[in-house]
Amino acid sequence: MNNDLKNILSNSNKDIDNQQLMDYLSNQLSEAQNHEMEKNMADDAFISDAVEGLQQLEDKKKLTDYTEQLNNSLKKQLAKNSSRRDKRKWKDQPFTYFAIILVILLIMIGYLVLKQFHIK
Repeated sequence: MNNDLKNILSNSNKDIDNQQLMDYLSNQLSEAQNHEMEKNMADDAFISDAVEGLQQLEDKKKLTDYTEQLNNSLKKQLAKNSSRRDKRKWKDQPFTYFAIILVILLIMIGYLVLKQFHIK
């Protein structure tokens, strides 16, 4: 899987820059940029939800720590799901192949036996 997908803040939204989002939350944007950000929030529910969630954080200085924790837990979850998926692959299950081939052979033998008895 692409490592860029594992980083929750990398290119998360093409319309908004993550630094711009952080600057908005810390009131470091100009009035025009503030207006543009609020317009983006009105147009996009995802941006609006992100800003609301980030505003609820009590300690804004720990925001980077929170994002790192989220990234790490996301990577762990993706690795866990990947290992589960790898376990389900058929290449590691020769008994499944054997069972499928055995069932097909039994069906073919049954068909041939029934066909022979039907002709006589």
